[in-house]
Amino acid sequence: MRICLIASSRFPIKEPFAGGLESMTHTIARGLAERGHEVTLFAGAGSDSALPVRFLPLSEVEVSDTAMADKFAPGADWLAEHHAYLALMLDLARTGADDYDVVHNNSLHHLPIAMSPALDVPMLTTLHTPPLPMLESALALCPRPPRFAAVSDWTATSWRHAVDSAVVLNGLDLTAWPPGNGGGPAVWSGRLVPEKAPHLAIDACRRAGVPLLLAGPVQDRRYFEREVVPRLGPDARWVGHLTGRDLSDLLRAASVAVVTPMWDEPYGLVAAEAMASGTPVATFARGGLSQVVAPQAGVLAPPGDVDALAEAVRSAALLDRREVRAHAEATCSADVMVERYLDLYTELAGQADAA
Repeated sequence: MRICLIASSRFPIKEPFAGGLESMTHTIARGLAERGHEVTLFAGAGSDSALPVRFLPLSEVEVSDTAMADKFAPGADWLAEHHAYLALMLDLARTGADDYDVVHNNSLHHLPIAMSPALDVPMLTTLHTPPLPMLESALALCPRPPRFAAVSDWTATSWRHAVDSAVVLNGLDLTAWPPGNGGGPAVWSGRLVPEKAPHLAIDACRRAGVPLLLAGPVQDRRYFEREVVPRLGPDARWVGHLTGRDLSDLLRAASVAVVTPMWDEPYGLVAAEAMASGTPVATFARGGLSQVVAPQAGVLAPPGDVDALAEAVRSAALLDRREVRAHAEATCSADVMVERYLDLYTELAGQADAA
């Protein structure tokens, strides 16, 4: 099949990934190409040139100083993102049916959904977040909305008031996340931002008497300096933004992975990466994590309860790492994810041919 993948125009699809959406897009692009499909990827500048795909360049625009002097002018970043998606969707409206059998939208931008009725090629959109106002607004004005998939049952349910979706759990290349023997410090991984709350992981592990390593990009510098840096010390260290291989090494050696969302996680890819490594998870029970982390693979704590999370850290570390890995193999496989998406592509393409 000829497949166009739409990702974020802000972030490259390249390690170290900005987040789970970028990681998932990289995995599915590679998986589709390895199965012999022709993949074209729209993504941020600097994406992985080793991917066996064709890249769509981002369209750029220079707006006059007079226009930008308007007091209601948007910021330069907003305008660049808007222009990139507008140019992409106009191109797909003109020639998409000649170039592709299906378009798979993995972005969080409203324009792919809003403009999907103008396309003569079927489009599938994966819901990677809880409901967003701009996406709901686009749906409200969309007489012929595209098909949707959701990354967990929780995400599908949270969107059900606006749209129905098929559930396709995110997946990992399990060969890239081999199991390890554990026994080392706890690990927290992800974006260092308030909604991920790594400072609570430090507090919980300190109360549990377990040393902690934090890994990930600092995407909110003020939060990091205010809440994380003062808590760092000999028993809690930030080790930077790691590649997948380095993060895998860290997780394989970890006694437990700590996940501390202060928002409803749509899926929780960091938990899947830990479980694939054989490392049990201690997490707040929010969003899709309650589905992703089964009792044999981790311990759930009430959201925001640091004392309960400290107890979860101690309890999770006692779980059988072989059972944790087995759970990941049964539920977090990239092969299962790619094949499920191919089934949806085939269904959509068949419906388009029959129309």
